[in-house]
Amino acid sequence: MFKTPIVREDSRIPRILSWVIDIWGITLWPFVLVRGKIDPLTLRHETIHIRQQAELLVVPFYVLYLGFWLYRWWQLGDRQKAYFAIPFEREAYSLQGDPAYLSFRKPHSWRFYIKLDGGQQVT
Repeated sequence: MFKTPIVREDSRIPRILSWVIDIWGITLWPFVLVRGKIDPLTLRHETIHIRQQAELLVVPFYVLYLGFWLYRWWQLGDRQKAYFAIPFEREAYSLQGDPAYLSFRKPHSWRFYIKLDGGQQVT
C-alpha cells in the first residue's frame, strides 16, 4: 500500500480550487498540494487522506467525499461546516496530532465518524 504522499509545496492549485471553500492544501492521489511550506501536522493530516484514498481505491473516495459534503451542506446549511462534518475530515482532524496514529490506524477507520452525535460540534 502507498504510505507517503508526494508533496508539492507552493502550489497554485489549492488557491484555484478555493472557489467552493477556502483550502490551504489538498490531497489528490498520490499528491499533497499546499499553498506554502508543509508542516508535520498538515503532512500527517494529508497522509491520513492518502490512506483513506488507498483503501477506497481512490475514485470511490472522491465520490463519497463529495456525497458526504453535499449531504452535510444540505443538512447544516453552511459549506464550511459541511466540510468539517465529512467523516474523512473528522478522522484526519481528530488524529492529526498523534504522531503514532498512522502506525496503528485500521483500514476504514473513517466510518466511525459518519454519524454526528448530538453532543458533537461541527465548527
